[in-house]
Parts: sequence; C-alpha cells; structure tokens
Amino acid sequence: MPVVVSPMREEDIDGGIRTIQEAFANDPYNLWIFNDRSKFDLNRNRVSLRIRCLWGLRNALFHVAKEEGSDKVLGIAMWMPPRATDKPLTWGEWFWNGFEDWRLWGNQVAMNLQYGRGGLNVKRYYIWKARQVEAHKEVWTDPKGYYFLNIISVLPEAQGKGVGRALFNEVTKKADAEGIKCYLESSRDEPNTKIYEALGFKFVRGMECEDDGEAAETVQRESQGGVVAKAQAGITRYGRLMPEMEDK
Repeated sequence: MPVVVSPMREEDIDGGIRTIQEAFANDPYNLWIFNDRSKFDLNRNRVSLRIRCLWGLRNALFHVAKEEGSDKVLGIAMWMPPRATDKPLTWGEWFWNGFEDWRLWGNQVAMNLQYGRGGLNVKRYYIWKARQVEAHKEVWTDPKGYYFLNIISVLPEAQGKGVGRALFNEVTKKADAEGIKCYLESSRDEPNTKIYEALGFKFVRGMECEDDGEAAETVQRESQGGVVAKAQAGITRYGRLMPEMEDK
C-alpha cells in the first residue's frame, strides 16, 4: 500500500510517541543523556513527548505517515519554520512566541513536579544545548532562516520502505520552491549520514560534547534547482534527533 503523508492531528499523538520510543530505544543520544537506565521512566517520557507534540501542532510543520486506508502511524516528522533574521517580529508574533514558550515551560515544570526528571542527566542536557547554540551561531548565516528538522522517527518495522523519504519530501519540496535552507542534527553518523547524503545533504560541522560525548556532524543540501535549499547543519552524534524533543 502507498504511504500517505498528512498534517498530524491530536489523535495521532499516541502513535507518534510510539514511533519515537521504539525508533530511539537504543539511540546513542538517548543512552548518553539518560545514562542511568535504572532511573529511566517510560511513562514520564510519554508525558514529555505529548507536551512537545501538542506544542508542535500549534507551532511547527508536523506531519505523520500512514499506509493508505490505515490509521496506524508509521512515522512522524516535525520541522520548525524559518525565522528571517533581517525582519523584526511583529507584535503578534512576539506575543504568540512568548506565550507559547511560557506555556511549554509551565507544562514541563508541572511534569517535573509530578514525575521528577525521569533519569534525565540535566548536566549533559545543558552541555549538549550549549554546543548546539555554538553550532547554530556558526552555521545559521542565511538571513532568510532555515527549516529545522526537530525530529523524524519511523517505526523499526517500517524502516527502509520509503517512509522517511516521504516525510522529508513533504517539507523539502516546499523549501526548494521557496529557496530556503534546511537544517537537521542526527544522533549517529552510521547509517544516518549516508541516508541524509542520499537526500542531497552534505556534512557541515561537527559538535563535541565534553562530558564523555562524541563528535557531532552537520550536513547541508543544495536544491535541485540550483538554489541552496537546505543547510542541514546537524547530523550530530548527540544532536537534535532525540526522544525527548528538547526535554528539560
């Protein structure tokens, strides 16, 4: 059956969480930032992912992949839209962004009060976050901004069947048409680097985490029409493709 990509709905969230938890169960970043596995709380992780997914429905380009005629979620992808640095935010955008940031923060605080950190190594989280900020300052040089792939995950049983490519194409075609660059970060170099290179991305930059971390990678892609369409800075060993989607 053909794979159909569509905007994610709230009723897809449980299926999306399943794809993330299964796809990232043995992910290097997951094992690094949740290094004490005896404290890892799968239920708390679900709550965290639900909070982030609900945020993504309101603020991101969030897509889900299913087989035609089926409600089973095979994969999900969430892209952050580009923010032009050469144009100031409108008052409406400024207010909305601030409101959403506080809303997300408040939900995460409430979760932490109820469940605790669930095994999250906070020190390592902030080490990675600092390295990411440094990478963004160096790589994100286009004033038009970037489409930022916050997360993509595909059920292990559905991998290798074109689901990931279909999810990528939903936004990369849009980026190509607009002449906007794209950016991603990955938690392992193999096999991810070759997969992203097959989609037209090129390595741009590595990131070094200092607390027993590993090197990170960054890739960039030119559009098919000759316009730079993706500066995928970030195939990272400990990067943005992570199961918590920026858990704190």
